[in-house]
Parts: sequence; structure tokens; C-alpha cells
Amino acid sequence: MSAEAGGRLFFPRWANLARPALAVALVVVPAYLVLLLAYGASPRTINVGYQPHQPVPYSHALHAGQLGIDCRYCHTTVEKAAFAAVPPTQTCMNCHSKIRAASAKLLPIRESYATGLPVPWVKVHDLPDFVYFDHSAHVRRGVGCVECHGRVDKMEVVAQVHRLSMGWCLDCHRQPDRHLRPPELVTKMEWVPPEDPLVYGRRLREATKINPSTDCWTCHR
Repeated sequence: MSAEAGGRLFFPRWANLARPALAVALVVVPAYLVLLLAYGASPRTINVGYQPHQPVPYSHALHAGQLGIDCRYCHTTVEKAAFAAVPPTQTCMNCHSKIRAASAKLLPIRESYATGLPVPWVKVHDLPDFVYFDHSAHVRRGVGCVECHGRVDKMEVVAQVHRLSMGWCLDCHRQPDRHLRPPELVTKMEWVPPEDPLVYGRRLREATKINPSTDCWTCHR
């Protein structure tokens, strides 16, 4: 009802019609915001497809794919440390001091080599600080690079292809068989099991006594 004072209306009469719409909005909008935060900001959705711009246009499709450079040539610590090392500038210069040495695309590499300052690479697969992940524990047990990182040998620019959420990790820890291969083949992106992945993976798991933990302390230390 519109209020009146001295014969004048405080609100126009059509404002009465807005009250039902306002009531609906007060219910619907908070519910929408809750769903937006719960789903849209979830690790299940926010990182897949993340593809940051890098200071040097490094093509994994060329280096790892066409040229067949093993992942471990650049990421030297994956078999012995929790983290996969970003290659130092010297690793790049091992080749590029002679190959395409004057390329404009490689100017940041040459500047880094001359100054001793690192190239400011942008991390793509960046887990939260409260999560502990050990690359060596997975690589040495036969979890291929492709299982988490996708076919980086086909990527011009590396992008995140999996959720990397807690649920995604637990799914693998509970049923690891399809993700296992001989440890010496972990960097072979195109590798396929010689038989059903579940059968082959179960045989590998039983032979090496792999029993992934699902305890909280495994990842939250």
C-alpha cells in the first residue's frame, strides 16, 4: 500500500506491484550466490583450462613432441624430489647458444644468461600451500606424466587439463590400476598398455606392492 501524507504519495502506486518481485529476489539471489561460490569457485572448475602467458613462447609440442626431448632433461628432479624443477637458463642455453641463438623470441633467455637472473616462468599446475604432493613418489611407481598433465607433447602452450582437486586425487588413490605403467615408461606420452588397463595395472600394482594411502596426513602434513 502506498503511504500518503498531506494528500501526497510517498511512493507511486505501482510500487505495490514490486513487492512480490522483491520478495522473490531476496530468496533467489542469495541461493544463486551460494551456488555460484560453491560450484564456480570450486577446484573442480576454476583451474581446468588455465593457460598463463609465459615470458618465452616455449613449445612443448616442438621440444617434447617433434624433437622427442625427455621430460626429465628439463624437469630434472621429478624422480628424486617432491617438486618438478623448472629448468635453469643454462639448460636452455645448452642448445640455444648455437641453435636459433639470435631469435627475438629467446631474448629473455639470453638476458637471463647474461645477468644471472632467472626467467620468470609462470607455474601452471599450482596446488594450494596446504597440499603436499611428491612427484618422485608417483613417478617412481609408474604414474605417467600424462596422467596428471595431459598430452603436453601436443601443447604449444601448456594448459591444465585436470581438476587436481582432492576428490580427483582420491579417485586415483582408491583405484590406481588404470593409471599405472612400468616406471621406465613414465615419460612416454603415447604409451598404451598391452592389454586391458585395469588388468595390466592390477598386475603391476600387485607385483610392486603399491597401496596408495587415503589418510588425510598423506597430503595435509
